[in-house]
Amino acid sequence: MKGKRMSDERFIDSLSANEFAVEIDGVRASGILTISDLVTFRLDVKPSLTKLEHPPFKIGKLVQQDANAPFNVWVRETVGAGADIMRPKRTLTILAMDEGVETRRWTIHGAWISEISYSKFDSGSSELVEETLKIHYDTIEEQFPTARLQAGD
Repeated sequence: MKGKRMSDERFIDSLSANEFAVEIDGVRASGILTISDLVTFRLDVKPSLTKLEHPPFKIGKLVQQDANAPFNVWVRETVGAGADIMRPKRTLTILAMDEGVETRRWTIHGAWISEISYSKFDSGSSELVEETLKIHYDTIEEQFPTARLQAGD
């Protein structure tokens, strides 16, 4: 949605929450349902110290059968690592889209999974099972691709 005209002729420039994509190590992931608790900037200010915090966020996705799907490989590696301090890490990219055009990009470096949970299994339901991954990370960079395009006109 490029923007929306309101009844009093104001123009609203905003992203739709349902237009996004996720890449894992550069490969577009399918079956992504939600991204929640994403904090791209949090400054912890104390009298003697100021530091950036990187709180974890969650990705909700469909449980997929393909063992070679990028998230399934990562989940298997994570579970296989057990309590080892060396976690299997990936680079994730979250793309915000507007009518198929990328408007913002968050690249998450050193991402690792600390928790894997599932929605309710219910024999009386036909709903699909959702897998939720709690993601921690080392750093995040935010880019505005449309700003580059406008600057290069």
